[in-house]
Amino acid sequence: MSAEERVVTQRGLYYEELGTGVVYQHRPGRTMTETDNVLFTTMTMNTQALHLDAAWSATQPFGQRLMNSMFTLSTMVGQSVAQLTQGTIVAQLGMTDISFPHPLFHGDTLYTETVVTEKRLSSSRPGQGIVTMVHTGRNQDGTVVGKASRTALFWLTPTK
Repeated sequence: MSAEERVVTQRGLYYEELGTGVVYQHRPGRTMTETDNVLFTTMTMNTQALHLDAAWSATQPFGQRLMNSMFTLSTMVGQSVAQLTQGTIVAQLGMTDISFPHPLFHGDTLYTETVVTEKRLSSSRPGQGIVTMVHTGRNQDGTVVGKASRTALFWLTPTK
């Protein structure tokens, strides 16, 4: 490789690079499809008719099938990976305060943002830090469709 050539590897942010209170907007959004919903729902053995039965769901309060909320949650976390955790996370420690205040439907587009709410160095794992972040998912109209607090163990910037 010549001196003019550079290699840039996509990665998330190390512990020190994460700013408390910073809003990280993850793009692109993800438009939810009927296929996504049916595959995820059946793959996870969730037989809930609200996800699978269009005729029955039409008689329910929302008048149509709902996206599986676990798919919504998984996609919210997934949308954050390239920007925040790709290659910089050690482990996910837990999730709390998960809510779905508005349903997501087939054809809706999910946009997620993350705010780091707390971080501290690990007292038992040198070279690592504990980060708490809140993921918020919104549909194309800006309506909040999901929210979750997530705690993860991150690598500190490697020393050279």
